[in-house]
Amino acid sequence: MLTRRGFIRAGGATGLILGTAGLAAPALAQGARIKIGYVSPQTGPLASFAESDAFNIQAFLATEAGANFDVIVKDSQSNPNRAAEVASELILQDGVSMIVVASTPETTNPVATVCESEGIPVVSTMAPWQPWFIGQQGNPTDPATWKKFDFAYHYFWGLEDVIAVFTNMWNQLETNKQVGGLFPNDGDGNAWGDPNLGVAPGFAAAGYTTTDPGRYQNLTDDFSAQINAFKAANCEIVTGVVIPPDFTTFRNQSLQQGFRPKIISVGKAILYPSNVEVLGEAAHNLSNEVWWTPAHPFKSSLTGKSAADLATDFTAASGRPWTQPIGFIHSLFEVAADVMKRVEDSADTDAVAAALAATRLDTVVGRVAFDGAGVPDFAAANVCKTPLVGGQWRRKADGTFDLVVVDNTSAPAIPTQGVMEALA
Repeated sequence: MLTRRGFIRAGGATGLILGTAGLAAPALAQGARIKIGYVSPQTGPLASFAESDAFNIQAFLATEAGANFDVIVKDSQSNPNRAAEVASELILQDGVSMIVVASTPETTNPVATVCESEGIPVVSTMAPWQPWFIGQQGNPTDPATWKKFDFAYHYFWGLEDVIAVFTNMWNQLETNKQVGGLFPNDGDGNAWGDPNLGVAPGFAAAGYTTTDPGRYQNLTDDFSAQINAFKAANCEIVTGVVIPPDFTTFRNQSLQQGFRPKIISVGKAILYPSNVEVLGEAAHNLSNEVWWTPAHPFKSSLTGKSAADLATDFTAASGRPWTQPIGFIHSLFEVAADVMKRVEDSADTDAVAAALAATRLDTVVGRVAFDGAGVPDFAAANVCKTPLVGGQWRRKADGTFDLVVVDNTSAPAIPTQGVMEALA
């Protein structure tokens, strides 16, 4: 039975989290509670992105602001078609006033596209802004046709930031500057691997040459073609944007086939402790982009707690190490609460969209403000950038891992904890 006491119904594709009864609600839509939807990949190959979901949503509902909300949670199952389907359910069946969504273009883009079509405000994060904004355009190759969105907004870093972070890390070691690229046939892979708008031109500007063997299908079981291409080019660096199970396959097959680059810096695949623990010693000194850590100098607008406090609370509640999505999922609900307190009627979706566009909020991941700062003109109305640094995974004697920040050139307010080291 559903109650308003706050719980998750497990199983299937959908969980439902509802707010807490008995606390005063604002005068919105004749006293109606504020109903929002949340979509993330809770199952499937991207499930590690959702590890902190339950913790974050329960923590939000326990705040003074969160007590006024009903949050309806949907599982995308790591499938873009399913993400679009559940977004439609939230709008047409559940009657939400706003949707928040996270975790890779395969989740954020279909949800944003549905919301834009149906006139429902949506804010998303945890996908680089280029595959989010450009990937939703009717003709992604023709900037003259690109249009801003009226209901969809997004905050995260961009490919220009990951290019800077990766090359800054690589510059700390002596290499031949030959880079092998792993780019799958999905939203992220096609954006990162685009020969004109992707990462290769930025790497080239920093003196690095990229070998791109072409797109492969996610959940492939044989990376021999890519490994052979990287061997032939004498690649001492590997980069890309790979789903976790595929990177595990690639790394193990590389070792089996004698391919041992000095550096592996990949997005998506090794963001979280659960992703690297399965690799054991082979994960030591793997490197990746770092969007959030307990050392980030930001506080929650909901609770006043620091990034370190939030990470500590997660570990106490889950028994698991901190993980990067903790901060960004928390920030989605910071934004939602801030938006809704600035509208008189949560059912007025045009007013909610206008309030979302006007957001200027300091969150636990930094400032979220759709004011065009640092974003090209064509995306400035819909995109906000957040800071990015680079890190390496260090394996400890007990077999667990620490993520150590080794480059903060682009975001010096975030402290480093070490320097870049070569793979064994």
